Amino acid sequence: MFIRLIYYGTAHLNRREEEVWLMPLGYLLDLWECHKQFTGIAQPKKEVSIDDVIPTWL
Repeated sequence: MFIRLIYYGTAHLNRREEEVWLMPLGYLLDLWECHKQFTGIAQPKKEVSIDDVIPTWL
């Protein structure tokens, strides 16, 4: 598992190996998910617009 995460961090996210080892796991997984969505490998679970977040009465 960690070998694959190191590979993702170094090859796909353009980070140094030392930087990937010292990165919090949640941050690395968030970066990987953003990379997958950006390249079209994965789709976001839910599309939200600003109108959905801020009520109209504000």
